[in-house]
Amino acid sequence: MIAGLETAELPADAIEVGRIADAWGVKGWFKVISFSARPEALFSSKRWFLLPTERGVKTFDGVARIAIKEAKEHSDTVVACAHDVVDRNAAEALRGSRVFVSRSSFPTASPDEYYWVDLIGLEVVNRAGEAMGTVRELLSTGPQTVLVLDYLQDGKVQERMIPFVSAFIDDVDLKARRISVDWQLDY
Repeated sequence: MIAGLETAELPADAIEVGRIADAWGVKGWFKVISFSARPEALFSSKRWFLLPTERGVKTFDGVARIAIKEAKEHSDTVVACAHDVVDRNAAEALRGSRVFVSRSSFPTASPDEYYWVDLIGLEVVNRAGEAMGTVRELLSTGPQTVLVLDYLQDGKVQERMIPFVSAFIDDVDLKARRISVDWQLDY
């Protein structure tokens, strides 16, 4: 195991939030490519869980936990340092690692704001009570986000897209795992 990493179990609520790109500087800092435009989860969590790179040279096996001392934005990436990663060589050994944090350590979302991961799998119904499908993924189209739904028609899985904007979204009920929309089946 690399110095600074502890063997760990991946938490049941672990979410992949980024990947370590490379070392940054000579004092053990490393660059992280965040999978979110707003990487608050990386900033709020002081314990990251790492899985080794899927390709290239693996420098550790299994799941490792790392104690983060500081993480901050730098240009279009995040840079971070850990308590026991003290030099460039140790930071380079983390290159390619997949970064996970526990969902419970995400900052609380503001009212009417949602983490995409919380919307995946929710059932979508329209005002008439008709089932529209299940959220498979979300797409960022620039000016807006779009819900991508899967639904069955004639025994085949079909795809439906609904803009995730207040004009079409009536309610998001995370506890009931349901999104109510102003959308018709034939749109």
